[in-house]
Amino acid sequence: MAAARLVISRLTRPLPLRRPLWAQRGSSAALWIASDPILGPHGPYGLPRPRTRPVGTLSAAALVQAAPGPLQPYLRLMRLDKPIGTWLLYLPCTWSIALAAEPGCLPAWDMLLLFGTGALLMRGAGCTINDMWDMDYDKKVVRTASRPLAAGEISTFRSLLFLGGQLSLALCVLLCLNYYSIVLGAASLSLVVTYPLMKRITYWPQLFLGLAFNWGALLGWSAVQGSCNWSVCLPLYFSGVLWTLMYDTIYAHQDRRDDLAIGVKSTALRFRENTKQWLSGFSTMMILGLTVTGMNCDQTLPYYAAVTAVGIHLARQIYTLDIHSPEDCWKKFSSNRTVGLLLFTGIVFGNLWKKKNAEELRKPLESTSKEINAVLQIENEDE
Repeated sequence: MAAARLVISRLTRPLPLRRPLWAQRGSSAALWIASDPILGPHGPYGLPRPRTRPVGTLSAAALVQAAPGPLQPYLRLMRLDKPIGTWLLYLPCTWSIALAAEPGCLPAWDMLLLFGTGALLMRGAGCTINDMWDMDYDKKVVRTASRPLAAGEISTFRSLLFLGGQLSLALCVLLCLNYYSIVLGAASLSLVVTYPLMKRITYWPQLFLGLAFNWGALLGWSAVQGSCNWSVCLPLYFSGVLWTLMYDTIYAHQDRRDDLAIGVKSTALRFRENTKQWLSGFSTMMILGLTVTGMNCDQTLPYYAAVTAVGIHLARQIYTLDIHSPEDCWKKFSSNRTVGLLLFTGIVFGNLWKKKNAEELRKPLESTSKEINAVLQIENEDE
């Protein structure tokens, strides 16, 4: 009987967990995790307990939850319940549209509406492409395992059809623009499709995301003016790319443990404890690029005041950032919508200020002209 109990106890003993290769003793990744207060000894082999990321906007999430059941997986596939990504894609478009407006005029409301629709569709298409590429990875991560494709709520074929529908509608929006903008907009599709692959081959996928996400900084100006003024559009685009590098690096710090586990690369893993130094460099170059943009399109005091406010906001964001707190990383990431809105507001008021400056300049010119005419009239009378 004793021998039988021994055999039964050994058979029913739980199997030991296998240590992932990246967490083996002596590896650089394991050493970094061991010293990390979040990735440290909170779970087996230094892994934290499963967590979920806070939802972006309650009203958007509630809207998705109120939708008919069969429709909800498609809405979540395009991340309609988390609209912060749509804002971050849309805001560079608004900057460019506002900068392209005539002096003293508000930005074209029809273009703002058109680009808002396009941003919603293209962000949804990008998320669908990303989930199709990463479906096998998402199944291994607690945070992403509930995504519709990973959870099996939508088949790959149906998601492909859904992607085709989104891109078709986005094409309809693009065809409302001039020919120059149609060609320029179509050129960005290669970035949208290939970005999800970058996290597999480079530690700089955030750079490629920035190149794709800020294409609107070029497209908005061309949609209003008919072509790009590269002296304005390029520094604006450059600034937007740096902005994306900043906020998406902060975003990626939430997923360091998961990225290490499944072999995905990011700037968060590249920068590690030097993240704040890198972010400070990016923010400095971003402010410089925005300053050059303003100088090249004769921007006025409200614009530079907004750029200063953006710089202060980013400095405070970096200074108070806790890369070891997923909650703080999400909070700082989400606050970048404020950055974009601040700059848009500064551009709008800066453009309206141009009219005031022009009127102030016109008054002395008109008075001088009147004086000259008076003098000429007196001379004519004398003759």
